[in-house]
Amino acid sequence: MSLPQPVPPSWKDLGKSSNDLLGKDFPTSSVALEVKTLTPSNVGFKVAGARDTKSNLISGDIEAKFFNKAHGLVLTQTWTTSNILKTQVELENQIAKGVKLDLQTALTPDTGAKSALFTTIYKQPGLHTRAFLDVFKGPTFTADTVIGRDGFLVGAEASYNVTEGKITKYATAIGYSAPEYAVTLHGLGNLSTFAASYYHRVNPDVEAGAKAVYDTRASPSGNVALEVGAKVYLDTSAFVKAKINNSGILALGYTQALRPGVRASFGLALDTQRLNDPVVPSPHKVGASFTFEG
Repeated sequence: MSLPQPVPPSWKDLGKSSNDLLGKDFPTSSVALEVKTLTPSNVGFKVAGARDTKSNLISGDIEAKFFNKAHGLVLTQTWTTSNILKTQVELENQIAKGVKLDLQTALTPDTGAKSALFTTIYKQPGLHTRAFLDVFKGPTFTADTVIGRDGFLVGAEASYNVTEGKITKYATAIGYSAPEYAVTLHGLGNLSTFAASYYHRVNPDVEAGAKAVYDTRASPSGNVALEVGAKVYLDTSAFVKAKINNSGILALGYTQALRPGVRASFGLALDTQRLNDPVVPSPHKVGASFTFEG
């Protein structure tokens, strides 16, 4: 008798373990602050801001999120410093079990620019499928599906422009996921770019991963990108991360939980091929991130 199959990850989350290891907790390009609070009446607020260390520009947004758990409804409204008004409405497990509806809209009052993306998600053991309709762009219809069985994953994505009457984008992926490791292969950009990622939890305190990307459209001297990294937990409240790519960029990150709900992260990126280069501005980057949750 076969074991019950879990719900596989969505298309965008294929290779997520490796992507998170190599992409998160390296605040090297800005100094960021994020504050989150939740009221007893299930209303969440978030204020976030970041100062770009290169341009010194400051960007931010304020967000309010209303939860109605009894009816599976979440309403999120955001106002950014670019004067963009965003609204997101989510409805889950009301039409049918495993079905989620999501509508995301954005409006820029200064220019009148607007966007609307309607999403339908269906999840069940062994299957995770999504369909998107970009109302004002095309309109364009995009669908992706991931099928999982005994740790093996197969996924595909395609976009169809309704006005032009043709498929504008397609991609595919295969992978295998186990509790201690995961391997994923992607064929992206109409199968013009191929990516392979690997993640391994070596032990409870050490994680390692790597990612390689081969772009058939790039010149022979720069069509392969390789990145490897690791994460080490120093104790229950702190960890360090390091990664390096084939261009010689070494990135270091340190994250410390100062107390429950308060976290600080610091990042440094060094161009190892230009350590003694007196060029101004410096090719090296440094940044920090602070998060408060209450």
